Amino acid sequence: MSTGASSIRFSISGMSCAGCVASIESAIKAVPDVSSANVNLVERTATVEGKIDPQKIIQAIQEAGYDASELNGEDDESVKEEAEQAYYKKLIKQAWVSASLGAPLFILGMSGLLPDVTGGFGKGFWLTTGLLTLGVLFYSAGHFYRGALKSFQNHSANMDTLIALGTGSAWLYSMVIVLWPNMVPALAQHAYFEAAAIIVALINFGGALEMRARGKTSQAIKRLIGLQAKTARVLRIGYEQDVPISEVILGDVVRVRPGERIAVDGVITEGKSTIDESMLSGEPLAVQKYLGDKVAAGTINKSGSFLFKATRVGKDTALAQIINMVRNAQSSKPEIGRIVDKVAAIFVPSVLIISILTFLVWLNFYSGQQGTALAIVTAMTVLIIACPCALGLATPISIMVGVGKAAEYGTLIRNGDALQQAGKIDTIVLDKTGTVTQGKPSVTSIKPLPGWTDTTLLQWAASVELHSEHPLAEAIVQSAKAQSIELLNVSNFKAIEGLGIEACINNKNILVGNRRLMDENHIDVTAMVNEVEGLEQQAQTPMYMAVQGELSGVISVSDPIKVDSKIAIQRMHNLGIKVVLLTGDNHTTAKAVAKQVGITEVIAQVMPEDKAEKIAQLQNHGEIVAMVGDGINDAPALARADVGFAIGTGTDVAIESADITLMKGSLQGVVDAIEISKVTVTNIKQNLFGAFIYNVVGIPIAAGILFPFTGLLLSPMIAGAAMAISSVTVVSNANRLRFFKPTSSQRQV
Repeated sequence: MSTGASSIRFSISGMSCAGCVASIESAIKAVPDVSSANVNLVERTATVEGKIDPQKIIQAIQEAGYDASELNGEDDESVKEEAEQAYYKKLIKQAWVSASLGAPLFILGMSGLLPDVTGGFGKGFWLTTGLLTLGVLFYSAGHFYRGALKSFQNHSANMDTLIALGTGSAWLYSMVIVLWPNMVPALAQHAYFEAAAIIVALINFGGALEMRARGKTSQAIKRLIGLQAKTARVLRIGYEQDVPISEVILGDVVRVRPGERIAVDGVITEGKSTIDESMLSGEPLAVQKYLGDKVAAGTINKSGSFLFKATRVGKDTALAQIINMVRNAQSSKPEIGRIVDKVAAIFVPSVLIISILTFLVWLNFYSGQQGTALAIVTAMTVLIIACPCALGLATPISIMVGVGKAAEYGTLIRNGDALQQAGKIDTIVLDKTGTVTQGKPSVTSIKPLPGWTDTTLLQWAASVELHSEHPLAEAIVQSAKAQSIELLNVSNFKAIEGLGIEACINNKNILVGNRRLMDENHIDVTAMVNEVEGLEQQAQTPMYMAVQGELSGVISVSDPIKVDSKIAIQRMHNLGIKVVLLTGDNHTTAKAVAKQVGITEVIAQVMPEDKAEKIAQLQNHGEIVAMVGDGINDAPALARADVGFAIGTGTDVAIESADITLMKGSLQGVVDAIEISKVTVTNIKQNLFGAFIYNVVGIPIAAGILFPFTGLLLSPMIAGAAMAISSVTVVSNANRLRFFKPTSSQRQV
């Protein structure tokens, strides 16, 4: 494969804990031209960005002691999933094999029926048991020993190291007792074959449960992938034929019948229908589609048959972009995750040191046989109980579920930092047009001055505005078209950002725009002052037109407020968030709109390039600011904000560049994202607290800190069970997020 600036995912096998994550990320980042690398312990994947040669990345991962392969598409993802299912079944089998030996030994031991280690019959029994245990460890714990060996060869340590040392030392110590019992004091002559076998059984079984629970975290991605059609009915050489989705090319004409999923993005060229676009917008109501309307891959044709021309195929479709965005976000790390990685990198070496110190303390402070016995048991138990896996899973498992949950509600979060930061927002700045309002303005009144009529005023204004892309301009043009007014030829067209338009008709200079444009060109507007004030108080935007330096009239345009804007803004207030309306519109119109939706703070008549400065001013007061806009005109402000929310609609998702994209085009998505952020970060903190407390409390107890006071010494088998349960607990807690519903959904239920 040729190299190039890109983002590539790799499947990684052999990872066991957060220490592995740190080792692999360091190895990948050492490869030249790699700009970033995120290793996900939950998915066992690495997402690498930069000018990448995949083979060099794979080689770096292999040199770090792990196996890797490039994930090129959904087929590779399916192979990866099948491999994980096979590994899950293998873990269960390994657990049963080791339990089948360890459990009977444990029961016999508790019943006092096991022979003495030093007796004649006992020696043969225990020697046979030791060899059987070795076979069980070879089969059921081989992956731990291989992982530990690779880590040792790469001068690192991970969870495999702890398990291998703990169970390996238990077996080796037991064999020393069987073969050379006189080397060990009588009090310490206890074989731990059953402990080694049961520990391996418990850890494998816990790993299988963890893997099954982890599989639930990726349900959002699986659902999105399931939306993709497998084939498309393409019109070629006059015939319709079904072809695999991968063979559809740009420009193909595709037939869609009732009930079918749309295969790729396109534009309707023949027919009409109603289409279920809930996978894009989250809205349950079907949308009417006519000639020239856009359709998106993954949506469902409810009724009618139509043809459409393919405009985006493969990885360029909106659905493919959404899948990629969600997947990348799930693999990303928030700031809290990067801090945990630094802690996890030194966790296993610290446990090894604690184990050695534990051994030495007991050996020196408790003399004789008891000291030797305590030193061996406690050192082994410390190795077994420590769980870097729970620590490593705490953050990414919650991020995966949180990002997936947001996607279910039509909110696409691009990275972990945005997810973490959204919950801290205390000020939300809203653009007006297309954010609070529908972004589909229409002409509401035409006020010509003497010498002009409604028709001629609209004709001249529409002729000029035809060349503009502004929503208000489109409203004037559409009004003229609706009345079948013939437009005039225009020359010397010039768009003046934030003000309006200048052009010529019949060699006459024309200005169409706001009051500021008139003032800068010294146009007297006093004749329309009273009319305009009345329009502005009704939340209408006046557009002045002047010809040859004299005012000709005013066309007012109104942009209806979205039906749920007021509800969403009330939800923001309920969360204690300050809401600000930021717009280029005049003060009177802006305040009228703000009043209708419950906003008290308004910043009006702001040029697009100045919006970012207004955001900066709020930040300078110590506020954590979110900006919500259309993602194009508001791009500088979105980039300047702590969190940028782009109002996206369906197929336009690919061009959005904000931290969070709202596919519904509704402000409800902003509050949904904030609520999901809060519960996700809380969930991460719960996981981290549980993982840290488990290790902080568990390791000292395993080291025997309670023994001098209570005579309590933790069994290595209980330590193994606790270690397995800790990881399952973290994953299970993260999966609780799957049942969370934002307050907007709770009201609808």
